[in-house]
Amino acid sequence: MRTAAEPMKRKEYEKALRSLQVELCALQEWVKEHGLRVVVVFEGRDAAGKGGTIKAITERVSPRVFRVVALPAPSDREKSQLYMQRYLAYAPAAGEIVIFDRSWYNRAGVEYVLGFCTEAQHRRFLLVCPEFEQYIVDDGILLIKFWMEVSDEEQKRRFEARITDPLRQWKLSPTDLCSRSKWFEYSRARDVMLKATDTKYAPWYIVPSDDKRRARLNCISHLLSLVPYKKLPQKKVKLPKRSMRGAYDDQATLKGRRFVANRY
Repeated sequence: MRTAAEPMKRKEYEKALRSLQVELCALQEWVKEHGLRVVVVFEGRDAAGKGGTIKAITERVSPRVFRVVALPAPSDREKSQLYMQRYLAYAPAAGEIVIFDRSWYNRAGVEYVLGFCTEAQHRRFLLVCPEFEQYIVDDGILLIKFWMEVSDEEQKRRFEARITDPLRQWKLSPTDLCSRSKWFEYSRARDVMLKATDTKYAPWYIVPSDDKRRARLNCISHLLSLVPYKKLPQKKVKLPKRSMRGAYDDQATLKGRRFVANRY
């Protein structure tokens, strides 16, 4: 019998992922039909696989329903606002699922560890955050929070792969390199954050992510289990015949236009 440590074969992974993505499409229709509002927060260590998991969730659904929010560093104006203000601007309307690729929890992680906020601001965040999330939930929004946890050895391997792979070098930022040297500082910040913000109305779900394929499948499966939905009956679609009214040689009129070269 295969152990969990053995790599999942690509065909097995793709088959399981397709089944889950079919369910995500069914969830999408239910959310639209019933006007649900869902917020999904993805946090975790650098190189823990947040981006790949979010891509697996969103690649077969409509961006009008599943919106991904990945905010850059705040501007000087945003720094002068209420801390939560710029995140609330992206809250979902009826029929939307908003996925935060990092979120207000920046203050509990990277900002705190790298000294981008003060000790007082960090303590204030941990005190206010549960109240902020209670406000979100009380307004009828379903709030789901995932923490992706990668091991020390696997994070090191992924960072080294980014250094040598030109297709992944863009993923390696100065912040990533700094986070690598501050492993235990991030661990302590994580533990403090979980203790303060893991509540019954907005719990954290930990996703072990050393195995990327299993992590994605487990996360999507759990997400589907947390949103109550049913498959809606699909309307039968009949493709209409092409009308020949006003027919002409519409390909001949393209002669002399600029075409992309056939290089492949």
